[in-house]
Amino acid sequence: MNKHFTEGEEFEGVDFANIPLTKGEYDTCVFKQCRFAEVDLNQVIFSECTFNECDFSMAKVRGAAFKTAHFKNCKMLGLRFDECQTLLLAFTFENCQLDFSSFYKLKLKGTTFKNCKLHEVEFREADLTNARFDECDLTRALFENTILNGADFRSAINFSIDPELNKLRKAKFSMNGLPGLLHKYDLVIE
Repeated sequence: MNKHFTEGEEFEGVDFANIPLTKGEYDTCVFKQCRFAEVDLNQVIFSECTFNECDFSMAKVRGAAFKTAHFKNCKMLGLRFDECQTLLLAFTFENCQLDFSSFYKLKLKGTTFKNCKLHEVEFREADLTNARFDECDLTRALFENTILNGADFRSAINFSIDPELNKLRKAKFSMNGLPGLLHKYDLVIE
């Protein structure tokens, strides 16, 4: 059986809900202003692909693979990244809205989130060693049994991380971020 393989192509303004994305591998492709919302991406492999201004909201990513995927200015509401293929899974996110998404139990060492909105995102039991949360809003994001060793939260806001329930060795925080580490104690910090 021949598997579909696409390399180095650019897709712009395609609504994959109306024009189905062929199952197979997409290598070093660029997707601009494409709509993947609610699309089933099972058996689709994205290797070294870039996504600019795409809408992935509620896409079905069970069985999809993102091998070094770069997302910029994308809307990605409610994605279950924890259902993706985990072999070679790697992302970078810049100016993305990832509200209500899940990274449960994923190994995301060194992942960069830059200027992202991460409201109510699940990071439980994930390995975020050396991850960067630059200028990110982590309102009600869930960290529990999460490995955050060396992670950088210095410019992140609105996070609440319990140091007793997470691994934080050498994690970086600004003085302004201390309330996010002490939230459970209901202290008034001025």
